[in-house]
Amino acid sequence: MPTKEEHLMAWLRDAHAMEKQAETMLSAMAGRIENYPEVKTKIETHLAETTRQADMLQSCIERRGGDTSTMKDLMGKFMAMGQGMSGAFVDDEIVKGSMASYTFEHMEIAAYKVLVATAEACGDAETSAVCQRILQEEEAMAKWLAENLPGVTDKYLARSEMPDTTAKH
Repeated sequence: MPTKEEHLMAWLRDAHAMEKQAETMLSAMAGRIENYPEVKTKIETHLAETTRQADMLQSCIERRGGDTSTMKDLMGKFMAMGQGMSGAFVDDEIVKGSMASYTFEHMEIAAYKVLVATAEACGDAETSAVCQRILQEEEAMAKWLAENLPGVTDKYLARSEMPDTTAKH
């Protein structure tokens, strides 16, 4: 049976891979958004947070004597590239991308709640504090998405009814 310390390291590696996946997804989405400047700005801001979060997790892993999982990071990036590319082929990418982002944020929130509890169970106050900080950022992004999904949808619907206008992104 793995120890709680081993679980913590494995879950930190998973979270690092998750943030690497998020970097790729956010970058792809931000690169295609043209007609929703508030969404683009928020995604770019969260992309910078995500990059910093991955660095913070890597520091926690290394401080605990481990290293990141290159395979998990690559698999996460590969999946994200596929998700990012698939958005280029749907007419309602901005709406579906916003929904996917909202869902992904909640997966991250759950992961960081688990990490905080596990770090505390291991007596690792520094990792707990890092994960709590990241958790707050993920909760803020999820809240922003929840508050802005109706407006993004309304704007998309209005643009989709305008002749010679691309509503997609």
